[in-house]
Amino acid sequence: MASDTVAIAPDILQDFAAALLLAGGFTSDQSEQTAAMLVWANLRGADSHGVLRIPRYVEMVELGLINPAAQPRRVGGKGAVALIDAQRAPGAVGMNIAARTASDLADSHGIGWCAVRSISHAGAIGYYAHQVARARKIAIVMTASKPLMIYHGSRAEGVSTNPISIAAPGSNPDRPLLLDMSTAAVALGKIMAARDADQSIPAGWAVDANGQETIDPHKAKAVLPMAGPKGAGLSLMIEVLTSVLATNPLIAVALTAGGDPGVNGVVVALDPTAFGEGFTPEIDRLCAAIKSLPPADGLGDVYLPGERGFEEMERRSRSGIPLVRGTLSRLVTLAAKLQVPVPEGLA
Repeated sequence: MASDTVAIAPDILQDFAAALLLAGGFTSDQSEQTAAMLVWANLRGADSHGVLRIPRYVEMVELGLINPAAQPRRVGGKGAVALIDAQRAPGAVGMNIAARTASDLADSHGIGWCAVRSISHAGAIGYYAHQVARARKIAIVMTASKPLMIYHGSRAEGVSTNPISIAAPGSNPDRPLLLDMSTAAVALGKIMAARDADQSIPAGWAVDANGQETIDPHKAKAVLPMAGPKGAGLSLMIEVLTSVLATNPLIAVALTAGGDPGVNGVVVALDPTAFGEGFTPEIDRLCAAIKSLPPADGLGDVYLPGERGFEEMERRSRSGIPLVRGTLSRLVTLAAKLQVPVPEGLA
């Protein structure tokens, strides 16, 4: 383990994360659901969406951006469609409801579409796609938030980093094909991680307050879209599907009225058996065909979507989750403020 990181067992980190969130204003159930999502991200190597988010989540409670008293409820829908108003519940809570609801609807209709409006930051959305895939269904998950990304052709924030995740289960539903990507050149959390690690960021990731590219994560004001107009356009259409359609528009409101309008999400679940038989073996055959391709020069293997994350999860489950000292320092400082005991070896 590198000297600038400290390894912690996943179960200990999850308990510590839940304790911090509970002391920071989350309910017990909310803290457990959120900690599970954050540590899942850390286990897969997506540290930008892991426990480094906890100080901000606690701050969001203090600012009223997260409502621990929220009582999410169904407010609309028809047939295979459901609409949940989460009342600014923690993102993991709202998205878990959406994943369960969409999966249940797919059992009855072959497809389930659950929109959940007015949540907070949802974290790694592959977590929710993975849940649906474990139920042997195809998942499509999207979330939308306020402007954080430059709209292509502009030098101002006009869209968000809206992510999309698609999962398709094969014979092992615990390790499905799992695509989880941002519409930005990079997830905003990776810039946060670079700040914690005191490292520069690559060119093409972000711009400063003047709209000029920067490699200094401390000067980064907004991120750039993936593939220019393609990333910006995809983000805009995710806003249509998750926000405008759910009667909770975010971008137009933020650009005209300002403020933080929250986050919306969508989980779509599809039952492959509604389309016929043989889906699972065909996914396995597709994966085998891609894995059999000759690797490019200098590479040892050809990877499927999500495969690196599952391999990293196995490694970190055995050896522990490495936390950079910047992240650890912020968690320990928060623990002192909230009077939460710090696990032995981290203080």
